[in-house]
Amino acid sequence: MDSDSRPLRELPKAHLHLHFTGSMRHATLLELAERDGIRLPDQLVSEWPPQLSAADEKGWFRFQRLYDVARSVLRTEGDVRRLVLEAAEDDVADGGGWLEIQVDPSGYAARFGGITAFTDLVLDAVRSASEQTGLAMAVVIAANRTRHPLDARTLARLAGQYAGRGVVGFGLSNDERRGSTSDFAGAFRIAERAGLRLVPHGGELRGPEHIATCLDALHAQRLGHGVRSAEDPALLDRIVSAGVALEVCPVSNVALGVYSDLSSVPLPTLLEAGATVALGADDPLLFGSRLLGQYAAMRAAHDLADDQLAELARMSVRASSAPDDVRTRLLAGIDQWLARP
Repeated sequence: MDSDSRPLRELPKAHLHLHFTGSMRHATLLELAERDGIRLPDQLVSEWPPQLSAADEKGWFRFQRLYDVARSVLRTEGDVRRLVLEAAEDDVADGGGWLEIQVDPSGYAARFGGITAFTDLVLDAVRSASEQTGLAMAVVIAANRTRHPLDARTLARLAGQYAGRGVVGFGLSNDERRGSTSDFAGAFRIAERAGLRLVPHGGELRGPEHIATCLDALHAQRLGHGVRSAEDPALLDRIVSAGVALEVCPVSNVALGVYSDLSSVPLPTLLEAGATVALGADDPLLFGSRLLGQYAAMRAAHDLADDQLAELARMSVRASSAPDDVRTRLLAGIDQWLARP
C-alpha cells in the first residue's frame, strides 16, 4: 500500500457539525413521505442531491423550503428514533467515534408535545443509538436566528437544564445574513453560565466581519463553518491564538455557492495559519456527502498526505466535547492508523 493511501474509512474521527434534520438518509425521506402521502419536490426526488446556491436570498429560500419539507416527514416517535439511529450507523461506517448532533427543538415542538418533550425524546434516542452502534454521542441545542432572540433565550435555558445530561453545547443556525447576531448575546450568556460549549454558525455566507461579531458578542468557542476567516489574516491569527476551532464543511460550501469548487475551499490557508479544523458534513440529505466524503474531498482537492489527514482527525477529537476516555481511545486509534505501513 502507498504510504499516502491508507483507507480513510478506517481513520477514527469526531463529527462536530451535523444537523438533525439534514442527517436523514435520502431513502428514509422517500419512504416516510410515501407512507404519509407527502409529495416531495423534484429536487428531493429525481434531482437529488438538489442543485443549491444560497448566494442570494432566493437561493436560501429554496434551500430552507427543502429543509422544511424534510422536517415534515418526521411524524412519530419511531421516526425520530430511526433518524438518530441511522445517523449513528452512517457515522460509524465512516469511521466516526464521536458525534455531536445539532438540533433546534422549536422546529418540532408543535408535533411532539413541546420543546422539553422533544428534547427528552432526542436524548433518549441518542442514548439508545449509542448503545446499539457503539458510537459515543451528544447533543448541541441550536437556536434559529430567523426567530426572535427571546426564543433563543428559552432554548438556552432548556439546554442548560440538560448540561451534563447529554447536551454539551449551544448554537445559532440558519442564514447568518438574517437578523442581528449581537441580539442573541443574552442567550449565549445563559448557555455560558451553564457551562455549555458556545458554537454559533458564522463565516460561511458572511465574511470575516461577522466572525468577529460571533467572537465578541457570543464568545464563540467553536465556529460553525468559520472558513472565511481565511480572508483576514489578522482575524485568523486571533482565532488561532484564542484556540477557537472551525467546523469546516467543504462540500456544503461549494453546494451553496460560497466557493466555486472544492480546490477553492481554503483549507491549506487555515492549516498553515495553525487553525484547529474539524471537518463536518453539515446536511448530508441536501448536499449528498457524509463525513467520510469530506475527508476524501479534501484529500483529492488539496493532495493531502496521510499525516495531514490524521492531524485533521486529531483536531476534530481535541475540539470535541467528548469525555476523556473517548478522546484517549480515538487519538490512540488515529496513531495506529498512521503507523500502518
